[in-house]
Amino acid sequence: MIHVKVKTKEVRFTIPIPYALLNVAISMACSKFFQKHADKWTKEHFKRKELAFTFPLIDKRLLKPIVKELKKHKGMVLVDVKAADGTEVRVRL
Repeated sequence: MIHVKVKTKEVRFTIPIPYALLNVAISMACSKFFQKHADKWTKEHFKRKELAFTFPLIDKRLLKPIVKELKKHKGMVLVDVKAADGTEVRVRL
């Protein structure tokens, strides 16, 4: 499980993300339907900003082994950021 902790001056919360949910999100984000519509949804914005960018096709067969390997490293901190205003974000396996 991935734990995302966010702490500000006013509020503090933790978001647990199970690996099963991460696998579902990867499957959805890698689907041809989603990728086709992501290009369509962002096309107009990129035209206004005069950017030439298309989302690269992502193969879920490449991402699944990464998630499988992450499961072996419980407790490892991936992100630990502290902003000048006191906001902290920590992502831990």
